[in-house]
Amino acid sequence: MPFSKFGLGEGILRAIKKVGYARPTPVQTAAIPKAMEGKDLIAIAQTGTGKTAAFVWPMLHRLSQRKAENKLHGTKALILAPTRELAVQIVENIESYGRHLTIRVAAIYGGVDEASQLRAVRKGVHIIVATPGRLIDFIGRHKTDFGNLEILVLDEADRMLHMGFLPDIETIVETLPKRRQTLMFSATFPREVESLAKRFLYQPQRVQVGKRDNPAETVKQSVYEVPPHLKAAMLQELLKSEKFRRVLVFVRMKDGANRLTEFLKNEGVKVSRLHSSRSQEQRLKALQDFKDGNIHVLVATDIVARGIDIEGVSHVVNYDFPVNTEDYVHRIGRTGRAEHEGEAISLVPKGDLNLLGILEMAIGQRIERKRLRNFNYHAKSQPLEAGAPPAKRDWRKRTREMDAKKTAMPARRPAKKFSPKPKNRD
Repeated sequence: MPFSKFGLGEGILRAIKKVGYARPTPVQTAAIPKAMEGKDLIAIAQTGTGKTAAFVWPMLHRLSQRKAENKLHGTKALILAPTRELAVQIVENIESYGRHLTIRVAAIYGGVDEASQLRAVRKGVHIIVATPGRLIDFIGRHKTDFGNLEILVLDEADRMLHMGFLPDIETIVETLPKRRQTLMFSATFPREVESLAKRFLYQPQRVQVGKRDNPAETVKQSVYEVPPHLKAAMLQELLKSEKFRRVLVFVRMKDGANRLTEFLKNEGVKVSRLHSSRSQEQRLKALQDFKDGNIHVLVATDIVARGIDIEGVSHVVNYDFPVNTEDYVHRIGRTGRAEHEGEAISLVPKGDLNLLGILEMAIGQRIERKRLRNFNYHAKSQPLEAGAPPAKRDWRKRTREMDAKKTAMPARRPAKKFSPKPKNRD
């Protein structure tokens, strides 16, 4: 199906051609016609399938029509995203697809000085892309006006709920016009997202591409069973292969990311790290260096597991195995994007084999086991960093293990009440 069949404006079609897209993805084919009709929409699709373009293109088309009608006044569209990185990426996409249009967009997110964001809003923008927390602050101080809003997009809705943004979303939606188009995009559709859709969307159309909670078919998956103290050495050995061109490595904890980054640097690997304790400037630089190819490896926590589109990621490595299926699906979705092929590798010590089993049951497939040739699985290894404290144990994994033990324990019989015999007073 050619892009021209969607009825998009000429300027948008020229921008799409400039980006180099050959044909629409399945979620774009299913979602765009419904969004173009102005209907509320729930779109569920695996990560890396082109969901951002599926709401940005119809939005830009509608705003360009308002421009032609001389009705493009005030902020017309609001996009809520869970992280700063995703908000910045969406703005970049809007600017790319709207390069031939006179549409102004601004990002509102925390971690940076709000002065420049405030200036952009006061200057007048047609689209605002925001994280809920910083936007709540702007609304509370009357620095935004959504009286002319026509479109609300909830991107990565499942992630926003997982991060505890529901109260903020509720507060934001209360300030918006009741008559609007609401688009909800999500990789999964748990009960919480379904409940949110029933409250905020009006008779929504529903689009689902692929199976829920399943990895994209373009990603080849494999597992290396390895002792925990040898994971760093195995990762170093894997990175020697020329196939590992641009590698995204996921860890559970920030201190683990710091230690692994230092270890790889000492081994001569061009590497940087990204987690929530890094400043916004450091985070943006790490991402940009990774995108530009200035670094070979990016070590990150799950802060970049959702929605972030980095072209050309050849491999995703689960250095620390995730504790739930959703995290796994989103992590490995950073490769194999836009119908390109990618590879996801998980380093799984014996203590995490139970999590691997839970994952395989959830996705309905057994992941291929591999062994690294000429690797000494019985070697002793030094700590990643001399004098470094042991990594903190992930509380989510500990909670899951405790719940599993409770489920496995047989129910105890209720204790018999003890009724002492009355003493013989005679």
